[in-house]
Amino acid sequence: MTLIPELLNKADLSKKEKKEFLTIVFPIIFHPEFIKRCNPTLYPHHAQVSLGEHLLNDAIITYKLIKNNKKYEQAELRLAVLIAMFHDFYELPWQNNKHKKEHFLNKHGFVHPLEAAINAMYYFPRYFKNPHNSQIIIDGIVHHMKPFPVRSMTCKVTELELNNLKKFKKLAPKYQKMLIKASKKHHILGLSFARSNFLEGRIVAKADKKVSFKKELRTFNSLQACLTGHFEPKLKAN
Repeated sequence: MTLIPELLNKADLSKKEKKEFLTIVFPIIFHPEFIKRCNPTLYPHHAQVSLGEHLLNDAIITYKLIKNNKKYEQAELRLAVLIAMFHDFYELPWQNNKHKKEHFLNKHGFVHPLEAAINAMYYFPRYFKNPHNSQIIIDGIVHHMKPFPVRSMTCKVTELELNNLKKFKKLAPKYQKMLIKASKKHHILGLSFARSNFLEGRIVAKADKKVSFKKELRTFNSLQACLTGHFEPKLKAN
C-alpha cells in the first residue's frame, strides 16, 4: 500500500500525527474490500483517482480540519475519520457502469451514501458496537453530500434498487432502523435534504467538498464524468 505513505507525506503531517491517523484507519486499509477500491481500474472515482485514494484524502483532510481549527475541537476525532473512510464505500463503481436503474431516484448520486453505510456496517461491525457512536457514523455517511439530497428509504415511488440490498437485509434490525431513520430526516418526495445532526458528519461533508472540487475535479473531463457517469481517460502522446 505505497499509496498511504505517499498521501501522508503530501499532507504535511508530523510523525506523531501520522501515527495517530494510521492507528485509526489501520484495520480498514488492510481489509480486502478497501484494497480492491484502491485499484483505479476497478474503482475509478473522480476521473483517474481511485475510490480508495478519495476516501483516504477525505480522511486526511478531516483529520487536519479538526486538528487545526479550534471551532472543531469538540468533535470526536476518531469518529469523524471513520465517517470519512466510509462515506463513499459504495458497492459498485459508478463510472462507466452499464447497470441501468429503473427510477431516477435510484441513480448513484442519490443512493450511494446508503450503500456506503450498509457496507460499513456489513464489513466493519467492530465500529458499530456502541449505539451512540453507530448513530453518529451512520448519520454522517448518509448526509455527507449535503446540499445534494439522499434517497429516503421510506419512499413509496418505487422500490430501492440498492446494489447491496441483500447485505442490508442481513444486518441486525437495530442497524436497519438507524439507517432508515437517518434517511428520513426532512424528506420531500422521497429525498432527504437534511445535513448531519452531528459535528463529525458536518466536518466530513466539508472535507469532501474540499477534496472533490479543489483536488480531484479539476478538468473538464472529470467534471463531465460526474454528470454523465462516463469517463474516457486521455491517452498520453508518444
